[in-house]
Amino acid sequence: MNILLTSIISLIMTYNMPMLPYPKNALAPAISEETIDYHYGKHLQTYVNNLNALVQGTPFEGKTVEEIVSVAPDGAIFNNAGQVLNHTLYFLQFTPNPERHVPEGKLAEAIKRDFGNFENFKDEMTKASTALFGSGWVWLALNKEGKLVIVKEANGGNPLRQGMKPLLGFDVWEHAYYLDYQNRRTDHLANLWKIIDWKVVENRM
Repeated sequence: MNILLTSIISLIMTYNMPMLPYPKNALAPAISEETIDYHYGKHLQTYVNNLNALVQGTPFEGKTVEEIVSVAPDGAIFNNAGQVLNHTLYFLQFTPNPERHVPEGKLAEAIKRDFGNFENFKDEMTKASTALFGSGWVWLALNKEGKLVIVKEANGGNPLRQGMKPLLGFDVWEHAYYLDYQNRRTDHLANLWKIIDWKVVENRM
């Protein structure tokens, strides 16, 4: 099993922080060390701590975050589990030195099939991320029919809840980019494309 997927699945019983596969300053200037300190080190840590406390003595104790996100009713447990899963997928999809800036193989073929070409997909993903009102996430996901779709989720939502497989996620909560870009969400999104590890995204298929 892919080591990055294993790190997600291993969030059982006691939920732990995912280990970053790069130094905290390695994604700059796209994502600064200061943003990693706050976004990963404080925001995600809070979600992990909250989830550990909330599931104790509930039917969700001992479940994976994927299981919780799939079936938990709206509320504190779902919100915190969703953000643990979302942020784990988010931080593990980046690399300071991408081997390539476009996908290859079966993911590239699926993007061509469902979006026409990579540039069309990139434009649609960016437009959806720019236009999402308020706080939330935008995902490239694989639906039940095996088609790639772009899904907008409010707050801590994840396509897994709709029976889809999340492949690539953009966090458009302001805490993800405000220290580096203030209100310039579009600039933040433009720089995220430069640090995506397409091998990781492909492996999630």
